[in-house]
Amino acid sequence: MFQRFVFTFALCLATSTALVSPSLANGSGPLQIYVSKADQMLTVYDGDQIVATSKVSTGKAGHTTPSGVFSILEKRKYHESNLYSNAPMPFMQRLTWSGIALHEGKVPNYPASHGCVRLPAGFAKSLFSMTERGAHVIITDDPVAPRPLSHSTLFVPRIPVADGQLLSDVQLRPTTIDASLKPVEVAMNQLPPKAGASASLILEEDEPALRILITRRSQREQVFDVQRLLADLGFDIGIPDGLMGSKTMAAVKGYKRWKSIEKDGAILSPVFLEALYTSAGKGTPPAGQIMIRQQFKPLFEAPISIANPELALGTHFIEATSVDRFKGKAEWRSVTLENHLPAQAMKRLGITTPADDQSVFSVEAALARINMPGDIRAKIETMLSEGTSITISDMGLGMETGDGTDFITVTRPVPRG
Repeated sequence: MFQRFVFTFALCLATSTALVSPSLANGSGPLQIYVSKADQMLTVYDGDQIVATSKVSTGKAGHTTPSGVFSILEKRKYHESNLYSNAPMPFMQRLTWSGIALHEGKVPNYPASHGCVRLPAGFAKSLFSMTERGAHVIITDDPVAPRPLSHSTLFVPRIPVADGQLLSDVQLRPTTIDASLKPVEVAMNQLPPKAGASASLILEEDEPALRILITRRSQREQVFDVQRLLADLGFDIGIPDGLMGSKTMAAVKGYKRWKSIEKDGAILSPVFLEALYTSAGKGTPPAGQIMIRQQFKPLFEAPISIANPELALGTHFIEATSVDRFKGKAEWRSVTLENHLPAQAMKRLGITTPADDQSVFSVEAALARINMPGDIRAKIETMLSEGTSITISDMGLGMETGDGTDFITVTRPVPRG
């Protein structure tokens, strides 16, 4: 997924910059870039191996560089700032469309930029040659490092079966046959293959990596489901659009009168949602949503279950390497990021306990609480490729995530003292 080069640092390169092991720059896995604002240091990882480090200069007071999970959206060998008097930004690698980027610039031993991450001249050019669009950049206050992760909830790569080959798409009717009965004829909606037929499968060598976000459901997703369920029960909600319009409001109020739950607080209260899902025979309202992007574009999304939704999940970043669909294996590495939820956000999300203690709210603990439909899991696993990443976050889609981006997660430090 990412270009690799064996490169040599010029003698004029700053002494604070180093290529740790030239041989590692030829690895086959995706690169990850970590920036520590506390140390003013950038570290490039190939898996769990450090391949390069450099001093940097992040945002000064009043122009703080945001922390969180980003990816390289655009690369230009020369760019001029649209915000700060056409200031030159050589070897620019954009992280947000609002103006945050990696680029060459003056690097004192303290934060001095207007929000970007400045790199020494020689290193900026070398890093530019190592990366491609989509490479992840993790910016934190204190330094963090990826570690190997194994968990049953993680996806297992599988080989997709092409449509029409063998019996992969043949629908049998009836769906159950009592073995004690006499032989019966089974109707098929397509002919099975002839004896001795074989299936062929062509896998794309460089299939674009998936970007996966596991998060809380937003009001838009809740409203859309409410509209669909109310319509199934015979209420007039107009056109399902995820918006709480006048027809939807009237339908919700009508349902509440029907079930005698009119005085239960918020319009989409837990009592109302539980009753509606029960009436529709849909079980418990889902607390989570999984969203998938590929090549900076939305692909699909689906509701998922989150156990104990009153507890925060925390913020975690996970990436796959050594993906082998023929062997059904992948290696995963993860990092947990500090991300404090404001009281107002916790109330809106129905969270009573924040994930400020990372020893308790680990990535393993978050994965253990997540359950997704089998068909969604299977669809993702047949598309799994090198560099596929998963971000787990309570906050959902932030303002920086939009057209032409991966999932961008901006984090907040825990208040001190």
